[in-house]
Amino acid sequence: MRLWGGRFSKDPNELALRFSQSLPFDQRLAECDIEGSIAHARMLGKCRIITREEARRLEAGLERIRAGLAAGEVKLDLSSEDIHTEVERLLFEQVGALAGKLHTARSRNDQVALDLRLYLREEIDQIRQEVRDLQQVLVDLAERHLGAPMPGYTHTQLAQPVLLSQHLMAYFWMFQRDRDRLADCRRRVNLCPLGAAALGGTSFPIDPAFVAKLLGFDGLCPNSMDAVSDRDFLIEFLADAAVAMSHLSQLANEIVLWSTTDFGFIHLDDAWCTGSSIMPQKRNPDPAELVRGKSGRTYGHLLASLTVLKGLPLTYNRDLQEDKEALFDTLDTLRPCLNVMREMLATAAFDTERMEAAAGRGFSTATEVADYLVRKGTPFREAHAIVGQIVRYCEKQGVTFGDLSLTEWRSFSKEFGEDTLQIISPLGAIEAKRSPGGTAPERVKEQLEKARRALES
Repeated sequence: MRLWGGRFSKDPNELALRFSQSLPFDQRLAECDIEGSIAHARMLGKCRIITREEARRLEAGLERIRAGLAAGEVKLDLSSEDIHTEVERLLFEQVGALAGKLHTARSRNDQVALDLRLYLREEIDQIRQEVRDLQQVLVDLAERHLGAPMPGYTHTQLAQPVLLSQHLMAYFWMFQRDRDRLADCRRRVNLCPLGAAALGGTSFPIDPAFVAKLLGFDGLCPNSMDAVSDRDFLIEFLADAAVAMSHLSQLANEIVLWSTTDFGFIHLDDAWCTGSSIMPQKRNPDPAELVRGKSGRTYGHLLASLTVLKGLPLTYNRDLQEDKEALFDTLDTLRPCLNVMREMLATAAFDTERMEAAAGRGFSTATEVADYLVRKGTPFREAHAIVGQIVRYCEKQGVTFGDLSLTEWRSFSKEFGEDTLQIISPLGAIEAKRSPGGTAPERVKEQLEKARRALES
């Protein structure tokens, strides 16, 4: 069955037909197509464009198709051109020639835009919940390990000691921004394009606001030409998904590093590791590595979709069919990655003793020593140079800050006193970072309070 063909003298070339079919991938829009068609049928009946009885019969037929698909009793014919054609074909089987009235005052152009918005709206709601579930795991871990120090890094070099909780909460706020971005994107998704028809609207006395209300939209797309060609909402989602995947990739990379023998900061449950075909001792963090790797495909879909839209004239062009596979694969990538990361972290164990030992290496409290001198009145640049000299001295002697006598400290600056030893411990350095958002325990507790409120909102 085709929804067109009256002006053609021959059937489409078989290769061209197969090349242009979208049902193999847009069949996942079936539920949304049926939902939108039911709302459209009700509107046609309400506006007396068809009789109320005809509208009732169309709705009943669509409901039977929906139930049959859900039960596996109705099978799609993959030779159909697209999901809209196939639903209409199935409706003809249910209600006969009346099915042909369903398309009154509607085009596939506004129909597919409607389906995409309905579909993406639901997916965004589910993704935001899945992001929240991952955030909850991060909060639980941060609360469980509050007070446990670890090394913080810049340039992948040991920098300053921080709390493990502070490190975990950094990812919480990344994912909070992802949730916020998705919520903002949803506002632009949640506008109804139905009523735009092919591009210029329709001469039938329709009530698109009625359809929008039935389907839970916030309002109508204000311009019919823009309504059928707009894919900004889809691009925005792909961009938001790419950012979220970049955050997941960062976290996955740290898990990969932390689980190495050299770091030994985290022990992944056996259920989240794989082995080697030749090395019996291996425990490979493959799920984390795959999350890290899969970020690239979401970036690719974003760029590909932007390229499809580049320079397209108004309004609908068949190029827009390319939007769906990019969207569907991005969804099929992002959601499993969120769930895998959540479960992998929830079952992981942190070696806090090893982390604390690492936090004290590499003169990680050097900044605190410089700040100590500044509080004694030494200009920071001079204090920075003095501490640099102390580090060089320790490296030559093969000792650490903790090995130096007070006499040795005072040989570099007379400002050093008995309290010097209090500032060179990792915990002492951590407790001193009391600025807002800092790693001091009381500040991390404040973050956790904010995080709990954010999760409840």
